[in-house]
Amino acid sequence: MKAKPLPVRKIIHVDMDAFYASVEQRDDPTLRGKPVAVGGGHRGVVTAASYEARPYGVRSAMPSVTAKRRCPELIFVKPRFDVYRAVSHQIRAIFADYTELIEPLSLDEAYLDVSEDRRSLGTARAIAEEIRGRIRAETGLTASAGVSYCKFIAKLASDQNKPDGICVIPPHKGAAFVAILPVKRFHGVGPVTAAKMERLGILTGADLARWPIEQLEAHFGSAGRWYWRIARGIDEREVKADRPYKSVSAERTFDVDYSTSDDLAREVARVASYAWERIARAEVRGRTVTLKVKYTDFTLITRSRSFPAPVPDLHAFEAAGQALLAALLPVPRGIRLIGLGLHSIVEEDDDDPIQLGLAI
Repeated sequence: MKAKPLPVRKIIHVDMDAFYASVEQRDDPTLRGKPVAVGGGHRGVVTAASYEARPYGVRSAMPSVTAKRRCPELIFVKPRFDVYRAVSHQIRAIFADYTELIEPLSLDEAYLDVSEDRRSLGTARAIAEEIRGRIRAETGLTASAGVSYCKFIAKLASDQNKPDGICVIPPHKGAAFVAILPVKRFHGVGPVTAAKMERLGILTGADLARWPIEQLEAHFGSAGRWYWRIARGIDEREVKADRPYKSVSAERTFDVDYSTSDDLAREVARVASYAWERIARAEVRGRTVTLKVKYTDFTLITRSRSFPAPVPDLHAFEAAGQALLAALLPVPRGIRLIGLGLHSIVEEDDDDPIQLGLAI
């Protein structure tokens, strides 16, 4: 007996528009229409940039001094993660009116499986439009949405008509949609892989689709099979609610090797800021801070320190990283990469008291 084909899923990827910066502009009318960067400060990095700042090349994770040089009128504001988290909870409450299958990726984006039309709106597009309208009405913010039959294409689609836009890609148009896009936009293809693909003449989804799976696996290992599938618009991953995190981290490879304590301390501060932004987005807490160091000769080491209570804030997180670095100084050779991560993730209720300080 021939197996019946699986039912087509209806998946929405909702992505808030310049979330942190938009919240700041909403709450402070003097910032509206102006280039705004959340984060920054001395030796800091940009956590988020408003759409007015982006034409100047200001992007998240950019050093604040670089951002200010590119956009002299840039206004820096301190991040307010408690506020962003509260708004995120408002948005997720809206999602919950339409489906139980919600997979948050961060504070400002999530997948929704709306295959079951709980409110009898007729189409996934209608559901996405109603959700976007409620987000605007209830939070004063805008969201973009991608609607499709799989997670991979829904995420690509949500970025297609930003800001405040929607893009719907039905199953019969999936492969053609992927074919025209640059591979550097594909989720799971990072800068290093994109550069390797470019050297092989793979610039678009159509280029990728021309490669046999065997050759892709020869060049990219087990990931080759994934690339072969997404080039054809195939992604059978389910939307999974309450996706658990094992760790959250960030790392940075330097243009030149560093060996002095001042240079290395500066880079730990920079990586800590970027990692903590990811930690805040993921809404997780952890008790172990891990420092990752790669030397000039590519020797890789990690050092960790665990605490009896979750690390409470960026200051404590960075302090732990700086202490782990100090234990390695002076370094015997140059360092080309530093990473900092939070491990031993614990699940706690948001109303639980948080330890305000840790002895480092």
